[in-house]
Amino acid sequence: MAKGKRRAVWNAGRIHGLRDHLGLTQTQMAEEMGTRQQTISEWETGQYEPRGASAQLLTLIAERVGFVYEAKAGGTVEEGREG
Repeated sequence: MAKGKRRAVWNAGRIHGLRDHLGLTQTQMAEEMGTRQQTISEWETGQYEPRGASAQLLTLIAERVGFVYEAKAGGTVEEGREG
């Protein structure tokens, strides 16, 4: 990763928060992302964390729907909601 580049780290709580913000079930979110419901469940229980394209897609979705978070250097994210 380039020096100073910021990235979102998607953990269980952030993924659940984004899904809640979207008003989607795990199944609906999985369909939107092109993955399995079990994958969303595994992310939300902390069994696995999304990597690569999945993490980038979550970041893109979050930015498009106004799920406010601050990506910090070093890979941490603080989130919140507008309004």
